[in-house]
Amino acid sequence: MTVPSRSPRPAWPDRLIAWYRRSCRDLPWRRQPEPYRVWLSEIMLQQTQVDTVIPYFERFLAVCPTIAALAAADEEQVLRLWQGLGYYSRARRLQQTAQLLVRDYGGALPDSFAALRELPGFGPYTAAAVASIAFGEAVPVVDGNVLRVAARLWALEDDIAQPRTRDAVFARLLPPIADQPPGDFNQALMELGALVCRPRCPACLTCPLQPDCVAAATGRTEELPVKRPRKAVPHRLLAAGLVWRERRFAVVRRPVAGMLGGLWELPGGRVEEGEALPAAVARTVQAATGLAVAVGAPCGTIHHAYSHFSITQELYGCTVLGGDAGAVRWLAPAEIGSLPFTGAALKAFAAMGLADPG
Repeated sequence: MTVPSRSPRPAWPDRLIAWYRRSCRDLPWRRQPEPYRVWLSEIMLQQTQVDTVIPYFERFLAVCPTIAALAAADEEQVLRLWQGLGYYSRARRLQQTAQLLVRDYGGALPDSFAALRELPGFGPYTAAAVASIAFGEAVPVVDGNVLRVAARLWALEDDIAQPRTRDAVFARLLPPIADQPPGDFNQALMELGALVCRPRCPACLTCPLQPDCVAAATGRTEELPVKRPRKAVPHRLLAAGLVWRERRFAVVRRPVAGMLGGLWELPGGRVEEGEALPAAVARTVQAATGLAVAVGAPCGTIHHAYSHFSITQELYGCTVLGGDAGAVRWLAPAEIGSLPFTGAALKAFAAMGLADPG
């Protein structure tokens, strides 16, 4: 009987690990790859650059050094620590999961990919990162950097935004990760995508995978990976009022369940088509606060971008004529740091000379 021969073990994973151990960045979560630290870093790194995350990571750990401390923290304190990172639902979900871990898991993360996937906020990527880096389980991480490396290495023609493409890359990475230290293997692929196999102008001559890379061999690095065209981003015109009363100004809290839930901002809203800006300010301030206001002179303009739309916000000084302020909080400029504000609000404060944008 003829025994089928096994495919030869590829050499690129060994070269990848050797490159990583020579070239990896010294990052605080890598120095102590404990489960909580790995989890926190991975949540912060979603949609955010490494250099931006480092000071946030260190400040967050100084206040919430353990899962139990995070679970017990005041929600507004957690949001203040997150202020400026964006995607604030990540912070709220992080704390909610910490509270669940304290209640049901003794304040510790479970040590397997399958068990982590049962937790809220643990998709395949986060679960694989924590399982491999903190617990040494051989499960691949498939993020945007890894997908780009894989698409070029194997000349994949499928759209990398499609779940089936991610599933296929995950399956194809299972054999090589089984022969390597899993945490180093995953971090090496992500590091390679961030530093070498960049979206534009990849540094192919310094890449440890270059001898095996089909895209490099065929001159296709700029056309891979395949991505669907981006849709045009809608733009919205907003107006807001800086409403003064006895040297304090009004701020309102966004609904907890909505976008930027639980954060604070200046009262205002969307300008209707054809509506004069002062009229829009008076209308939206009253809707947000219950206050009738006299709208004064313009005092600033800010531009801000979110993941799925962008805004221009026109700012006007206002004085109170009457009405019931309801849930308004009145702040002195020196108290701005006491609340977690939206990024647009921080820009508005800076435009009006009330605060540094951070």
